[in-house]
Order: sequence, then C-alpha cells, then structure tokens
Amino acid sequence: MPEKIRLIIDTDPGQDDAAAILMAHGLAKRGLIEFLALTVVAGNVGLHHTANNARIICDWAGEKDFPVYAGATQPLVRKLVTAEEVHGKNGLDGAELHDPVCPLQPVHAVPYLIDTLRKADDSSITICPIGPLTNIAQAITLAPDITRAIKKIVMMGGNYFEAGNITPAAEFNFYVDPHAAQIVMQSGVPIAVLPLDVTHKATITTARMDALRQLGNINGNRLAGILQSYERYDTQKFGLEGGPLHDPCAVAYAVFPEFFNGKDCHVEIETQSELSMGSSVVDWWGTTGKPVNAHWVTEVNANKLFHELAESIKQLP
Repeated sequence: MPEKIRLIIDTDPGQDDAAAILMAHGLAKRGLIEFLALTVVAGNVGLHHTANNARIICDWAGEKDFPVYAGATQPLVRKLVTAEEVHGKNGLDGAELHDPVCPLQPVHAVPYLIDTLRKADDSSITICPIGPLTNIAQAITLAPDITRAIKKIVMMGGNYFEAGNITPAAEFNFYVDPHAAQIVMQSGVPIAVLPLDVTHKATITTARMDALRQLGNINGNRLAGILQSYERYDTQKFGLEGGPLHDPCAVAYAVFPEFFNGKDCHVEIETQSELSMGSSVVDWWGTTGKPVNAHWVTEVNANKLFHELAESIKQLP
C-alpha cells in the first residue's frame, strides 16, 4: 500500500475552499491522507472571516478539535483585495453559519509551519495552498531550511491559456499576493500548479450537484447549497456550464495525480506592472532556456474528480 500523504492545507475559505476542506476530511476518513492542519490566510474575505469559516467547516465535518492556525492578515507588499462579490460578505454564502466549536490555535500559522516542517523527515509533507501564498512565502523566507521537508507544494492559482478572473491578466490568488507567489515559485520545492486552465474544466453541473444531494447526509446537501450559490457568479461571468470547482482540484491532485495532465515549465509571476500584476509567465515551449520549476496542469478527468469528491463527502456526517 502506498505511503499515506501527510497534508497541510493553507486556505482562505471561501465557498470552493469549503468543498476542498470537506473533501480532505473525507479523504482522511477513507485512510488516503493524514490531514495535519489548516493554516488560514486573508484572501476571499478578511482573516477574521476566513479563520472563523475554517473552524465552522471542521465542525461540519465532525472534527471539532481539528488544528486551525490563523496567519497573515495582509499580503507581503500590496493592500488586501477580497472577493466578497463572489463568496459573500462572510465568505460562505449559501450556508447557515454558527459560532464555531473548533478552537483557533494560539500559535500563528507561519511559526506553526516552520516548527512542523523542521521536526519532519525529509520530503514528508505535502502543502496544498488554495488561497494567496502569503503564509507559505513568509515561512520559506524566514526559514529556508524547511524546504527539505516539503514533498511537494500543490497550489491552486494562476492562469495562462485562460483569461484572468480578477483582472484580464491575472487569477485571484496570484493577484492578491504576487510577491508571495513569486517567492514560492523560486523556492526550489517541487511544485504543481492547478490554474484556471484546468479548474475551468471541472465545473459544477446540475447533475453533479444532484449527486451530492443524493448522498443522504447533511454535508452532501450543505455542499450542494454552497456550490449552487457560488456557481451563479462564474456561469454568468464566464459562460461555463457550471461554476468551476477551483480548490478541490488541488486537493484531488495531491492524492490522485493520475486524473490530471500538464507540462513541466519555467513559471514566474509578474510583480511590477500594474497592467499585468499577478499574471503567470509560463514558458510553455521552453523558449527562455530557464530551468523547469513547476508542473503546470491543463487537463483533468472531471468525472473521476467529482466521483472522488462525492465519495469523500459521503464519509462525513
């Protein structure tokens, strides 16, 4: 049996973040991952809301003692830009919220990451950032030695073949903190990037939402409701058959990379030009001769992805 993946998710919940976190809890219950912690960053909404939402989602999963660490309140250099028009003022439109039982850990997310990775064996922990990369960049900058313990960083962010979703040139996570994204890209850690190029091929169709509702548990119905609220924005904006399920693509890739296809490339993130701030410069054809630093994913078997999402949500209350 393959070694169980030890996973930390860095997140800014966010409706599709909720789907990714619930999926990860289900994957843990299926014995496919060891889910170590959630580190939380400001992004889709401010840190107060993202930290609150992460704890609520753990409550939903029946994991009321799960370790949740709050991190950066602001990007490294720029002012915070949020996405309340997509996710709602509290970040989880379409869901009934409560005061979380799951506690917030007293340690900041960045020291937690540094301490955990320093104690870990070489190449033993997979980090899955599905929000702006501020926490991860800070940890790597403050403690470059921790990179030896990172097996892979599997991130949702960026765009190359698809237009941006926050500006014409940029995807939201990279745009919010482009300097952090560039630091992580230059870290030398093995990286897989799940950009809009692939997430726009994993859409929330009516049939897929119905399959969640038919699971017969609270979380299947809850997630279908959240995704129905979320998908309206993207179907109207991008003309897709359903809203793209961005963040669960990254969690799925960490466990089922065989569902995806892409190409090893050199990738850099624009940090200077306001016109193209946060855009991904992907050397798809190797024209610069610069060394490969990321696996850029462009294809997904969406049916298999949604099957595994449903199988994981089925494990929850």
